[in-house]
Amino acid sequence: MKAVRLTGTGGLERLTIAEAGDPGEPQEGELLVRLHASSLNYHDYMVALGKIATTDGLIPLSDGAGIVERIGAGVSEFAVGDHVVSCFFPNWQNGEVTSSALAIVPGDTADGYAQERVVQPASWFTHAPKGYSHSESATLTTAGLTAWRALVSDGHLKAGETVLVLGTGGVSIFALQFAKMMGASVIVTSSSDEKLARAQALGADCTINYRQYPNWADRVMELTEGRGVDHVIEVGGPDTLPQSIKSCRIGGHIELIGVLTGFSGPIPTVALLARHIRLQGMQVGSRHQQIEMIRALDANAMKPVIDKSFPLQDLAEAFRYQESGIHFGKICIEI
Repeated sequence: MKAVRLTGTGGLERLTIAEAGDPGEPQEGELLVRLHASSLNYHDYMVALGKIATTDGLIPLSDGAGIVERIGAGVSEFAVGDHVVSCFFPNWQNGEVTSSALAIVPGDTADGYAQERVVQPASWFTHAPKGYSHSESATLTTAGLTAWRALVSDGHLKAGETVLVLGTGGVSIFALQFAKMMGASVIVTSSSDEKLARAQALGADCTINYRQYPNWADRVMELTEGRGVDHVIEVGGPDTLPQSIKSCRIGGHIELIGVLTGFSGPIPTVALLARHIRLQGMQVGSRHQQIEMIRALDANAMKPVIDKSFPLQDLAEAFRYQESGIHFGKICIEI
């Protein structure tokens, strides 16, 4: 069996592909899954670079999709041949998040999905959406569920509301698609007119090039006739948060899900208080939320946007492509 492991410290050159041991037979409550795809997230990139401490020899990547090859005793939710997709927090099955629910993250605190086969508890997976390829399914574990939770589980998005999406990465494009699927209006920001045109083709109602409008919050207020947006998908962090607050309507909602501009910074607390804004930090979501998302996808025709795919042996090259920032949507790994 082939697997990619992280050895040594620092830099993408520590990604090495090698033979790995057979995962063995599934025991009671377990599945043997032949993995066919994964996808890249900023979290995976930080792990690969060594910015997030991991054990030496870790198998990276938090997203995994494939086919059930064998099942252990007592498994009734899945059958051999089922298409499945992994969960980011396999211990977080449902309900409110706890420290124990966050303890295991494949590709971080445990071996991930940059390998050909895994044996794991059945509760670490859900069914994949009907009609999805393995690569399409693999985009859901982290980016898809993050956008879904931000807008639906946490934001209680309603038809007719307005969503501000920062950028055109994986989470942001999912947020655009989910918002349009549910009848909301969407404003998208980017520094690329080409990417903004692609966002419009996906249904974005308005776009803002933040190089043309450095104070893009003023433009958001113009586009919303002074009201502001109901929801902000905030992926930037400290440098963009002040403008996100200014863009939000009184009583609006900001979901803080990214730190692309840094890990800390000042928060304009007076503006946050004065506008009665709900600011919530989050990371991905529970298995139950993933099941709800997939149920919604089965009821609609939405498909994820995949920018480019790479074979497993070119994982380092895929991360360099991610690093360039030229992608629109998701980068996938074929296994």
